[in-house]
Amino acid sequence: MAAQRRTITRTVTTIAAVAAVTLLAGCTGGGSGGTGTSEYGFDSVEQDADATITVWVDAAREPLANAFEEAHPDVPISVETYDGNAGGSGSFQTKVALFDQSSEGWPDVVFSTQTNDASWAAKETNGVQPFAAPVDKGLLDEDFLAGFTAGALDPVTVGDTVYGLRNDLAPVVLWYNQALLDQFGYEIPTTWEEYQELSDAVAAEHPGYILGSVGDSFAPYLYYWGAQAPIFQLEGDTFSSDFEDDHSQRMTDLLDHMVANGTLVQDSVFGASFVEKYADKIIAMPGPAWYSGVLFQNADSVNAPAGTVGAAAPLYWDGEDQVTGNVGGGTWFASSHSENLEAVKTFLEFVISSDAAVELATGLPAYESTAATWLETQSSSGYFVGDFSGAVQTAATSVWDGWGFPSFSPETAYAAVVIPALAAGDTIADAVPDWREQYLNEAQVQGYNVE
Repeated sequence: MAAQRRTITRTVTTIAAVAAVTLLAGCTGGGSGGTGTSEYGFDSVEQDADATITVWVDAAREPLANAFEEAHPDVPISVETYDGNAGGSGSFQTKVALFDQSSEGWPDVVFSTQTNDASWAAKETNGVQPFAAPVDKGLLDEDFLAGFTAGALDPVTVGDTVYGLRNDLAPVVLWYNQALLDQFGYEIPTTWEEYQELSDAVAAEHPGYILGSVGDSFAPYLYYWGAQAPIFQLEGDTFSSDFEDDHSQRMTDLLDHMVANGTLVQDSVFGASFVEKYADKIIAMPGPAWYSGVLFQNADSVNAPAGTVGAAAPLYWDGEDQVTGNVGGGTWFASSHSENLEAVKTFLEFVISSDAAVELATGLPAYESTAATWLETQSSSGYFVGDFSGAVQTAATSVWDGWGFPSFSPETAYAAVVIPALAAGDTIADAVPDWREQYLNEAQVQGYNVE
């Protein structure tokens, strides 16, 4: 493919379509073993500086990939969109398994919305070397890797090897509407206990106004992770899920209490119904840093007026560690099967640390210098009230380290069990036995020991 040729963005739909499209488009191949060089820390295939790299992104990252094409017209690249593994769909792993079977067709770079993919992408399967290439053994410079925010690469580190790059950090903060707080005479809650007390006041004095949603599959990240609830833990190869722990029970009780009084709704924050009913009725709500661009500043979503919304430090249990949860953040993976790793390197460095990575970021970038510029831009924009930068930075360094990163997502079980149970009028407590069983079943299917 000519270096100057601008490729057409295609959408990856089904597994079969992926195989057909990528093979016909000349997606970088290479066998399960390498015949090229080990200078990158693994046995790579023979390298070809003219080989087109195929990059998979979700729709939100497509503008960034397109910006790379414009900035580097000399790098042959084909950009394809897929679901980004959203909601723990498993599409990334499933598609790679298909290519492993055929020993060809792997993409060169993949973006995933999940932070748990390194657990499988770094493992050899069926005699095929791991999909994910080590990035800290020669592919990327040490100085570049040192630029990530402390702890950002932990979810993509297996043993002592880094197998991916975090795109952004997604710590949970408490978003609030200062105009509504002033209007109603409420204070910003700082603890989970104050949050529940506020819910009773809102339910009694201003019914119809809300403090959050439990209608999205990522709700376990929002509430249970930050509550230090050990419902999704991994120790070595042993998975455990403890809903009887005091932290777990207290969070379940809190959520059921607030669902019952109407201050926690079941609508997805991404749904049209949520925007129609609650865009101007959100008094406060826990949410990831990326709510800044995806929800509050999005003309197609809440679209809150400038000067009304702020971010406060995360909620915590009174008298306990001031920690929080994390909702995704996204990861970039380089393929160990790529024929053009120098182009892959150029691409990864661009999407992590370029000016475009700041301009197109919807949340807190994982790269320290990029994050500093993004925070400064957000803080000086006049859009947010309060100490936006301080709250987000506090949250970014306060993520609870007791959450696990197995090769499956906590989102699928919540979506399959809890959301339908709530819709049927059951409580979360009612759904807990089936919810936990789903986690344990998924862990067993993935080959983990279950405690």
